[in-house]
Amino acid sequence: MKKILVTGANGFLGSNLTRELYRLGYDVRILVRRGADLTGVTDIPCEVFFGNIDNKADVMLAVTGCQAVVHTAAITDQWAISFEAYERINYIGTQYIVEACLEQRTEKLIYVSTANTMAPGSKAQPGNELNGFTLFHANSGYINTKYLAQQYVLEQVERKQLPAVIVNPTFMIGPNDIKPSSGKLLLYGLHKKVLFYPPGGKNFVYINDVCQGIVNALDNGKVGDCYLLAGDNLSYKEFFQLLGKVAKESRLMIRIPVWVLKLAGLLGSLKERMGGRSGKLNYTAAYLICLDNYYTGKKSVRELKVTYTPMEDAVRKALTWFKEHNYC
Repeated sequence: MKKILVTGANGFLGSNLTRELYRLGYDVRILVRRGADLTGVTDIPCEVFFGNIDNKADVMLAVTGCQAVVHTAAITDQWAISFEAYERINYIGTQYIVEACLEQRTEKLIYVSTANTMAPGSKAQPGNELNGFTLFHANSGYINTKYLAQQYVLEQVERKQLPAVIVNPTFMIGPNDIKPSSGKLLLYGLHKKVLFYPPGGKNFVYINDVCQGIVNALDNGKVGDCYLLAGDNLSYKEFFQLLGKVAKESRLMIRIPVWVLKLAGLLGSLKERMGGRSGKLNYTAAYLICLDNYYTGKKSVRELKVTYTPMEDAVRKALTWFKEHNYC
């Protein structure tokens, strides 16, 4: 059995991926912080290595003896996080992973980036792997540090023959979302007589399809290539309509004007800068949810043989899990 290290295994993607790798017969080691909530992986027989992604010695020990590494660990929150924290975990942590993989002669590194390192498009012309990075002006510590880390990985592929493949998931929906993370959007849309929704949209993808893409990239991913893992392009209105259909709920839906969202976000950012408590919205988050954030996963279908699940099925499976675990 090939031994694989999964970083960030206590997260939404990491826990689902760890479960899938074990199911497929891999010998799995996970790197998690001491004190991390391991609820999502307690039922999975795997080796637990306690350490910090921003500690070079911890990372080196975690990678030692593994034939492959899947690096999912990252800070993904869009507010109430300093740029230094994003940089330490998302960028420097990735550097340590790369250095360890090179020293240990790891056979394959799968770096989990984000779709937003590539310019989004419209539904008619969705963003693809050839698009350059255009969201620097959004001032997102998460997106900017993920882009820098992705460029570092690609640089090491070129300079030191790092055997790395990059996958770029869009917005993931599915079960086992313990925190919850992306599931907050789904839970927001439930049990409301009146639902206010933002004007933009995004690409939604089933979490198990992302896991399939990562597993297939271990064997079939081309070193130095990026693969968007992207399912259905939906406006927020369409997503909440689909959720209402699955949940068998009807509600009045009201679109929030762009200027209202951006003004609220601006006020939230000002509050942060003045040292007050961070709210649930800042200007970066407001700007991003007003975008048409659409992508295509055609390359992953063609080269990684990913079969994408219709979002209605993904929402149904996620909703079933949330109900069974008393989230809603």
